[in-house]
Amino acid sequence: MVRMLRPLTRAVTYKRWLHIVVAVVWPSLWIFIQQAWWTQVTAAVLLGLAGLVPITRVVEGFQARLLLISHRRDGEGTEIVTTPSATWADRGRTVVWLEARLVLGWIVAHFSLQLPLLAVDLLTTGLGHEPAADGFVSVEEQHWWHALLAPLPLLLLPVIVVWSGHLITALAVRLLGPSPAERLAAMEERTEQLLERTRIARELHDSIGHALTVAVVQAGAARAAGDPAFTDRALGAIEETGRAALEDLERVLGVLRESEKPVSSRPTLADADRLLESARASGAKVDAEVTGAVDTVPGPVSREGYRILQEALTNVLRHAGAVPVRVRVRVAADTLVLAIRNPLTEPIPGPGRGSGLRGIRERAALLGGLARTGPDEGDWQVHVELPMS
Repeated sequence: MVRMLRPLTRAVTYKRWLHIVVAVVWPSLWIFIQQAWWTQVTAAVLLGLAGLVPITRVVEGFQARLLLISHRRDGEGTEIVTTPSATWADRGRTVVWLEARLVLGWIVAHFSLQLPLLAVDLLTTGLGHEPAADGFVSVEEQHWWHALLAPLPLLLLPVIVVWSGHLITALAVRLLGPSPAERLAAMEERTEQLLERTRIARELHDSIGHALTVAVVQAGAARAAGDPAFTDRALGAIEETGRAALEDLERVLGVLRESEKPVSSRPTLADADRLLESARASGAKVDAEVTGAVDTVPGPVSREGYRILQEALTNVLRHAGAVPVRVRVRVAADTLVLAIRNPLTEPIPGPGRGSGLRGIRERAALLGGLARTGPDEGDWQVHVELPMS
């Protein structure tokens, strides 16, 4: 019983009823001026013509969202669009919506007015009085049992209000909802947003993780060495790495603040020298060799290659420490090859462990390339091949 009465306690129930009844306000004014059948036909024709105007779907969509959809935090209501009609199919659905809302409005408005009058007439005849001359029902004799039937129309009224509200909402979702093309576009946009979030998460992991690793290694080495000169060099390396990380962080935050403005200032392989110098300042003996013109590498490949190299060097400093590192960057006709090797100084981690290595593989796969990470002849290797076309 309580569940059945719950809709009557929700404001959206009465907003839906208002949305339905408002649809027949202006046609009703015509009937008061000229009581003829053609007034209703004219109203239906004018609504049909209005539905062909693209902006009509915007107006109807906003009304439907405001009055038909209950306000919830989960974003309910996005199934009703508020954009102009882009195709004739959208216009046709808008026309059907306007006509259905008009017909349902007449029905609900009629019962909303006549059911209370019917209750009054039944009560009047049940008490032995004559009903009004223009009443909804007219009986020649009075019967006492009419009074027992008087509450039934009043009980039927909220049923009609609730039922019509659900019906008009379902029609709005069906007729004012997105078309298949719009659903596909929304799905693609959502996918792009998820990919962008994943990319930003990788950016923060690679950049900030690299900076923190360098800072920890440098601070530990400086404390262990007890040499003022070495400490000065370590502080300089920490400062430089921290400044670069702050620049990366500001750029990523800029992407979050201005998602519509792509930021093209991400570092590329042309900036790889600062990574190598940072690793050397942390104590690693980096033997780097670059073959080919790095500046000819396409932007997306060069940027992802920089991040892969950054993550590989970060892993060396984090897991192996100050060890010899061999870095080879080769730019071929149609492939970019990155090879980073260092001696193994600790047990081999289990397969798939570490978000850094997973990020390297994901970056390579995103560009259609290949990535191999793992032990090889006593060394740990990161070998990545990225196509440039």
